Amino acid sequence: MKKKLFSYLNKHVANVRFQRNKCVPFSGLFFSFILLTGNAKAQVNGKIIDVITKEPLEFAEVTTIGTSATILSNKVGAFNLHSDSAVTVLISHIGYESKTQQLYPHKNNVIELEQAGVNLANVTIAQNSSNHFNTISKIDLNLSPTKSSQDILKLVPGLFIAQHAGGGKAEQIFLRGFDIDHGTDIKITADGLPVNMISHAHGQGYADLHFIIPELVSNVDYGKGPYFTEQGNLNTAGYVSLQTVNQLSKSRVRVESGQFNTFRTLALIDLPLSKTRNQNAYIGSEFLYFDGPFNSPQSFHRFNAQGKYNVALSANNSLNVLVSAFSSKWNASGQIPERAVKDGSNDRFGAIDDTEGGNTNRHNASVMLRSVFKNENLLEQQAFYSRYNFQLFSNFTFFLNNPVTGDQIKQTDHRNIWGYNAKYTVHHTKGTLDVTTIIGASIRLDKTENTGLSYTKNRTELVEQLQLGNITEQNTSVYIDEKIKLNRFLLNVGARLVHFNFLYFDKVKEQQKEAQNKAIVSPKINLQYSITNNLQLYTKLGKGFHSNDTRVVIANEGRQILPAAYGADLGFIVKPANNVLLNAALWYLYSEQEFVYVGDEGITEPSGKSRRTGLDFSARYQISSHLFADANVNLANPRFINKPKGENYVPLAPRFTSTGGINYVAKEGLHGSVRYKFIKNRPANEANTVTAKGYTILDATVSYSKPKYELGIVIENGLNATWNEAQFDTESRLKNEPAPVSELHFTPGTPFYARLKIAFFF
Repeated sequence: MKKKLFSYLNKHVANVRFQRNKCVPFSGLFFSFILLTGNAKAQVNGKIIDVITKEPLEFAEVTTIGTSATILSNKVGAFNLHSDSAVTVLISHIGYESKTQQLYPHKNNVIELEQAGVNLANVTIAQNSSNHFNTISKIDLNLSPTKSSQDILKLVPGLFIAQHAGGGKAEQIFLRGFDIDHGTDIKITADGLPVNMISHAHGQGYADLHFIIPELVSNVDYGKGPYFTEQGNLNTAGYVSLQTVNQLSKSRVRVESGQFNTFRTLALIDLPLSKTRNQNAYIGSEFLYFDGPFNSPQSFHRFNAQGKYNVALSANNSLNVLVSAFSSKWNASGQIPERAVKDGSNDRFGAIDDTEGGNTNRHNASVMLRSVFKNENLLEQQAFYSRYNFQLFSNFTFFLNNPVTGDQIKQTDHRNIWGYNAKYTVHHTKGTLDVTTIIGASIRLDKTENTGLSYTKNRTELVEQLQLGNITEQNTSVYIDEKIKLNRFLLNVGARLVHFNFLYFDKVKEQQKEAQNKAIVSPKINLQYSITNNLQLYTKLGKGFHSNDTRVVIANEGRQILPAAYGADLGFIVKPANNVLLNAALWYLYSEQEFVYVGDEGITEPSGKSRRTGLDFSARYQISSHLFADANVNLANPRFINKPKGENYVPLAPRFTSTGGINYVAKEGLHGSVRYKFIKNRPANEANTVTAKGYTILDATVSYSKPKYELGIVIENGLNATWNEAQFDTESRLKNEPAPVSELHFTPGTPFYARLKIAFFF
């Protein structure tokens, strides 16, 4: 009877239907039960680690010799094979030497891999992973010019950022035809900590990554579109997840110096206890000073510190503790209207109000417990806390609203964030059927104090208090995700149920409005078919959402709390040759009506329904054992719906972007890269009467490394192009103007910028 039932499931599993708002993913629990009660073979268990750091390696490929069966290691580097006798396997991982090893049942099989250069010939398109290649390698991280972890976002194909407030403010983000502002439609995490600040004083989803030391980032996982069950709120255009190292391969100190009064120091120290009792720890700190190319120096100060402690509590339980602190302060020259440059009253690097700027700080604590059970089932639990403070002074309209004192505004945000994440992963195989079930839950509570908006003068004088209040927002969610592999098919279905509670205590108005509650279900379905080990087709369907600002929710009495986005992708991954890897996707995204909180004015604006279609294309080519080339091309056609033709452009949304370059990679000696980024002209308003100007920028880095030291030079904008980094169509009025003018305002991009670096390892 059991065999007949399993045969029936095996025959019909590919016909699982995706039904909106129904719990079809729970079928995987039934599959898991059938597999558990079957006559399982003995297990051959293994764990894959880095030979130096002893860190587990996720996504290592384990191929049984004599078959084409390939599985992937999990987050703790573990895997299991169903066999009652010894098996010989080939283990490979991007950036490591491949290794063949014989494994035995009932033994602790540990495989240690040595780091090596990337070899595309050893890369296969894994049949049981739906997101395997959306990982930025350590090589890419090391060869790309970065001043902060915020710059690492630029490595995501098709993602652009722009800074327009002195270096300390979170950058503006663009992806898949979205002007995401500072994070409204992209979810960003770092070591499981939320980066986005919901209901923030400056904008919904404000994502400031400057609290991460870039040299500590070991992995960047990303995905585009609303197709990822684990991501939740703000995952509409995509997500980015950063991970920092758990252990240092060696200690180091670094000093950098360059143009525009740039000075940076870095120290990463491996603590002595890392050599004893299955535990390790390190501390790292960074200090940066930068004046920038502006006539009024930015005086940008940033200080970061991070510590991690890891301990194996037992053979199956490990604990990870993270603490970090960050603070920065800066001045800013703000945006310049084109007319002020054209009439000679100002230059590109001048200012209308040079008293802009701000300060911010953040302190984090996180505890992660990982427990491995029978059959390598994995339970991950994380508790975290963040204390965050933010103060920003801006002036976008100059003397439009206040002809005497000016339009400078002050935004403040002080908050505590508490959270808990849990995820249980169950993996079973029998015959040709492979099922992975993930069950998860999370809770996040944000409580702000005196979130405010006011008019000020010269930062010090309060002119008018526009908004002031306390925000309480709670987000609770549960989800289930299934990956069902049958021969060359991989079906991934999932759903996430999220409940929000919104409360706002208004200190400006006497009459308070009631709290609001809302829930939403986000289903996903992804299907891929591996025609060969070198060609894979896939399609993705999903529903995502981003929550609106609590003040909008309360003011509108619960209308449009959770506007949804519906997406679809159709694409392929192919290796036409051993040294070439291509990835392409046609995509579609529809967004419902939104009410967006405009933090700079303290008002709400309906942006309307929108539709986006596009094409993403990425290519990697290994020219030789050390030389690599890559290119990314991204096309998008964003439009508002139900608006007159010619007046339905999405302001600032990118339509054509491309990034790429050439990397020379060597374990020692000379290595470096030349990289480009290009963005085409795009509409700056809905009628396309003002154009945000495109640009092409070339960056380069060259380093010479030895086991004990490294020397290098980083060049940004090597061709010294004149370009606008941030651009807006803004109505403003200068001091002596009789009437306001609406035109392009911009923050100038950095001209040719070089800096030297030297590092010592010990």
